[in-house]
Amino acid sequence: MNIIKGLIVVSCIFGMLQQSLAQSGDSYVILISLDGYRYDYTARFQPKNLLGMIAEGTAAKSMIPSFPTKTFPNHYSIATGMKPENHGLINNAFYDSKKDQVYSIRNRNIVEDGYWYGGKPLWVLAEEQGLKAASFFFVGSEADVQGVRPSYYRNYDAAVSNLTRVTQALTWLELPEEERPRLITLYFSDIDDVGHAYGPNNDEQLKRRIEKLDHELGVLFEGVKSLDLDVNLFVVSDHGMVDVPKENLINLDHLTKDIDARVVNNGALAHLYLNNPLELEDVFLKLSDSSEPFQVVKVKDKRYYKNITSYADRLGDLLILPDFGFYLATTPDMVKYQQKSGTLRTEVFGEHGYSPAYKEMHAIFYAAGENIKEGLSIESFQNIHVYPLIAYLLGLPIPEGIDGDLKVLKKILKSEE
Repeated sequence: MNIIKGLIVVSCIFGMLQQSLAQSGDSYVILISLDGYRYDYTARFQPKNLLGMIAEGTAAKSMIPSFPTKTFPNHYSIATGMKPENHGLINNAFYDSKKDQVYSIRNRNIVEDGYWYGGKPLWVLAEEQGLKAASFFFVGSEADVQGVRPSYYRNYDAAVSNLTRVTQALTWLELPEEERPRLITLYFSDIDDVGHAYGPNNDEQLKRRIEKLDHELGVLFEGVKSLDLDVNLFVVSDHGMVDVPKENLINLDHLTKDIDARVVNNGALAHLYLNNPLELEDVFLKLSDSSEPFQVVKVKDKRYYKNITSYADRLGDLLILPDFGFYLATTPDMVKYQQKSGTLRTEVFGEHGYSPAYKEMHAIFYAAGENIKEGLSIESFQNIHVYPLIAYLLGLPIPEGIDGDLKVLKKILKSEE
């Protein structure tokens, strides 16, 4: 009996070893981000190539972004498996007291400076383990994070066509094996652009743009299928979008004109960095007494940031959060959006950044490939869980201390049947 048990144990260990080797052997991952692609767009507009991918793989009802539901923090959460307050990229713009600088997504020197980026992005994890990585635009991939960049990467240029990006990804996969990247990240901004301009309920504008993007993704999908490689595709987005009528603008400059603080960011939230922290209660009460449609929140109350670590100073002292569908606008913004409504012939525009508790802020998660179960639908989950799954597929060690958990998505793998 002991011999039989021993054989069973050896067999199980051998099986697990085989699975582990298969998992880490020749798998490739392409991670594709469709900026601003709301969770319900596919059901509404029926893009055939994305629907085909879903039929051949796994789709979540939605993917829940981290707070704030902005582009840079959420792309970097997907890339690191960490929430913004833990990886340091806490918004599209924020102040860092140690550098006495404001991070801005439009400042190329800052965007390419590894100082601003914590955690260990997937491409850094891969390169450290001897796997080549490539990125045709993804937040953080242009910076020397921990002194590492992907073997192949491009500095962001919105003028580069989607088909150029797709073609380059396929070209990377056709490189000799020793030069070929095992991880490729791609980024497309189209849907975010049209969502901001017209809002998420302008079916005519959205349908046209989604059909074009879907065609371009179809070129990628077919190209991948033509290669004799074990490729797993992931299509995700960073956040959703909500309509903001032009009459829902709140003048942020007027709101904060008598407050002694640095005000950073606008739209769905603003960070206040008080010059005198002892004035916190007075400023909080003053803003709380306003009749404008917003709330003010103390960062230290941890209502939105549950686990504040070494990046606490970047969060500021107070948050100003407009009601859902309202927008904190600077004085120039007030003029811009009034002019924009006439130019684009629309009375609404789109915005994101609000609490992920609003379903309109939710994103997408689709996966398909040699290792992914077919025809599976899963419940909504937080975007921090994508990272450990991709690391596992590539046979990479999952770093300790991340917020993501492999158990959340491991069930979508065929090996878990």
